[in-house]
Amino acid sequence: MKIAAVVKGNAYGHGLAEVVSVLEPVVDYWQIDDIEELRALRALSNKPALLLGYVRREDVAEAVRLGAELSIYDTERLVELAGARVHLKIDALLGRQGILPAQVDCYLDELAQHQVELVGVYGHYANIEDTTDLVHAQAQREVFERAFGKVQVRYPGVKRHLSATSGLMTMEPSENDILRLGIGLYGLYPSVPLARSHGHLQLRPVMRWVSHLAQVKELPERHPVGYGLTYFTPRAMPIGIVPQGYADGYDRGLSNSGEVLVGGKRCPVIGRVAMNMFAVDLSAVPAAKAEDEVVLLGDQGAERITAEEIAARIGTINYEIPTRVSALLPRRVL
Repeated sequence: MKIAAVVKGNAYGHGLAEVVSVLEPVVDYWQIDDIEELRALRALSNKPALLLGYVRREDVAEAVRLGAELSIYDTERLVELAGARVHLKIDALLGRQGILPAQVDCYLDELAQHQVELVGVYGHYANIEDTTDLVHAQAQREVFERAFGKVQVRYPGVKRHLSATSGLMTMEPSENDILRLGIGLYGLYPSVPLARSHGHLQLRPVMRWVSHLAQVKELPERHPVGYGLTYFTPRAMPIGIVPQGYADGYDRGLSNSGEVLVGGKRCPVIGRVAMNMFAVDLSAVPAAKAEDEVVLLGDQGAERITAEEIAARIGTINYEIPTRVSALLPRRVL
């Protein structure tokens, strides 16, 4: 069984170069989404890469030259994939990229007319994370198995991967040849239900997002803070300016609702988050000064700001929180 580390989206925002340098000795495949990621990956590793997203026609030859194994999910582009190693995507009750199971026999007839090497068949779960009801996931697996069986008759050595971190935690088939590990690699659970049921795994988040106070000052009572006059100080109070904002991936939805850590204490975000800065109430840490560390995500002392907490505040999922951290911000492996 082979392990594929999913490093698309700048390794879920953690930094492609940093993550590849750590995982290079222990994984068999990389899984990426597009040609740009493949180019960046090839400067770091020569291990096999599953490029499962969309590749423009004019980029196919380069992707093949760079050793990617490509996803196929239609007949129109088969002629352009000559010489490529490919993985057939089965749309097993997901309703996204892929061919429908009823089309498998006809598709294989067409595939036989082209010079491509079919090395894998794969699918993806639709509803296995945010629920404890695995009825749909089980139906997906059954549909995928029937489709895979048809392919296997014609291609006995073909690999299979109906896979995800959530699938591995719940019902991923032991017959899989490749395990595609994504969010779990970064110490995050795919959902709150899976964090509850699989807490014994003791996953620990990898990312710690740190900034520093650019300025500390005292504002008088009833002083406005930030754009739109959405916050007025209820009393004279110390505030700190954090030089991060929505351009850096710190969501504007955290205006007047988020918290950061300074001196091991939770400090509320006050006023609107701007493009490159926001203000925090430093009343809990009166000794704070410019250049003190600010933690936007992760631990400081006994306190922790989690991706799940931030996601709940802005109405999204934990995947989005690290992934949106700007690629321009420096990363460092500790």
